[in-house]
Amino acid sequence: MTRYPRAELDEMVERWLQVNKDAEAAKDWQMLADMYTEDATYGWNYGDKENFMAVGRDQIRDIAVGLEMGGLGGWEYPYQEILVDEAKGQVVGFWRQIADAVREDGTHYEVAGIGGSWFRYAGNFQWSWQRDWFDYGNAAAVFLEMITDGKLSEGMTERMNRAMKPGQLPGHYQLTDTPVGLWEVPS
Repeated sequence: MTRYPRAELDEMVERWLQVNKDAEAAKDWQMLADMYTEDATYGWNYGDKENFMAVGRDQIRDIAVGLEMGGLGGWEYPYQEILVDEAKGQVVGFWRQIADAVREDGTHYEVAGIGGSWFRYAGNFQWSWQRDWFDYGNAAAVFLEMITDGKLSEGMTERMNRAMKPGQLPGHYQLTDTPVGLWEVPS
């Protein structure tokens, strides 16, 4: 693994946080793709049968932060804590998932539990690898609550309808068919 100057990694984190804020404000997550190398991989697990994996910046733009984040315009993902390891060139961030929709009592819908991202830095202010985790059960519960309360956005309704159609969504793979393993890291 390559050692990176701490100041460079700290600047990368600040740039990442800013582009996240910009994406939240624009309600468009695709600008995040410019923060990855051309051959980066970005994935997460969906339980005991399925992984999501985007291979390359184009798939990250079109599928991971395009289709997968489709319908989440207006949501915020504030980072609560970030850990930086300059010796390994790795960053771990812990974030929340907060909807712009509000309950009758005035509170925002929010996914309970902890979400996070684990990044590998490639230099030149780009990530080469990212793996996310989130509480899938709590995410499903808050979306069901929003559906029941009539608060699910049109975009998220469209995204859920796509997920229910026969055939696999782009980037979704059976565990044994994932093109890059969740633990597979670039050399």
